[in-house]
Amino acid sequence: MPEHGPLAGVRVVELAGLAPGPFGCMVLADLGADVVCVQRPDEQVVAASVRRGRRVVTLDLREAGGVEQLLGLAERADVLVEGFRPGVAERLGFGPDVCRARNPRLVYARLTGWGQQGPLAPRAGHDIDYIAVAGALEPLGRAGQPPHAPLNLLGDFAGGGMLLAVGVLAALLERASSGAGQVIDAAMVDGSALLTAFLHGMAAEGRWPGARGTNLLDGGAPFYDTYATSDGGYMAVGALEPRFYGELLAGLGLDGDPELPGRDDPAAWDTLRRRFAERFAQRTRDEWTAVFAGTDACVAPVLAPAEAPGHPHNRARGTFVTVGGQVQPAPAPRFSRTPAANPVPARDAGDLAAVLREWDDPVRGRRGGGRAGAGSPPAGSGRPADAPP
Repeated sequence: MPEHGPLAGVRVVELAGLAPGPFGCMVLADLGADVVCVQRPDEQVVAASVRRGRRVVTLDLREAGGVEQLLGLAERADVLVEGFRPGVAERLGFGPDVCRARNPRLVYARLTGWGQQGPLAPRAGHDIDYIAVAGALEPLGRAGQPPHAPLNLLGDFAGGGMLLAVGVLAALLERASSGAGQVIDAAMVDGSALLTAFLHGMAAEGRWPGARGTNLLDGGAPFYDTYATSDGGYMAVGALEPRFYGELLAGLGLDGDPELPGRDDPAAWDTLRRRFAERFAQRTRDEWTAVFAGTDACVAPVLAPAEAPGHPHNRARGTFVTVGGQVQPAPAPRFSRTPAANPVPARDAGDLAAVLREWDDPVRGRRGGGRAGAGSPPAGSGRPADAPP
């Protein structure tokens, strides 16, 4: 049972699923929650990086005995997370009414793509579908090109798993005063729509007037874009404010150029972009990184995921750690008084009875979602990503 982090002492039952739910439960486990993942005998295992920090038990939820064991966990838990289509948990015998009848304090969190009701609720879908209907996909991409999905970051992880974690934390906070649990309906289409709040605001204020790829933050502005370097790398430019833009021009050697058009005229953006591209193409990514080091030009090298752990800033902050021999992102955010321990790989819990005995132990655990065992991370729980094996 974890003893570090702000959620130490919170018990979570996770019904294994695909990426969004495991990611949300990973966030809870990273922050100290004791997460027990229940997987079916034929369960498809997701990537180890989002399964970290749990104990895993195997139950056949198609059998009455397996369902009863699950309900035994739910009786002792603070949170249960499931990601089945609407009605499946009820049909199998562990829906929210059944679970909360046995544990009224239980926070029952449901994560789906389309939500628990609505015309699309019973239908299948994936990240790209949810962000499409949410209005989050159409703005993404270059001018004159089709919309382009940013991996499955928006729907699955930001609009799904992270929204789930926020909902769980809010319900636990409310339970501290009411004493009662509740059911959370976390839908990836809702979360993806929520992520566009700033975009809706800009559009309402007339600051997002154009088609895809022609606006301030979508690659339309030449001072908020990426540029190829001579070695095939890229530099990211985000010089939105005039002062930062001035430092960009200085680094590129274009400050004072009388032929350079003004930055605030969209009609001149193609010319500016061409001039910037010509300059960036003259040096390597590392050379440009050195040019802009120590400046406020808002210029950074575009790193591949495998490169990111080696960046000096990430190394200094410990932004990545090694978990079970794999380099993975470290828990976030950071806490001054209740720091999270470095994650450990998912591990077989063995006998389910042992978990139940532990959760019944008034010394090793507690009912009600309080804190327990704050302190320094245990020795050997993990190491920085740049540490030797």
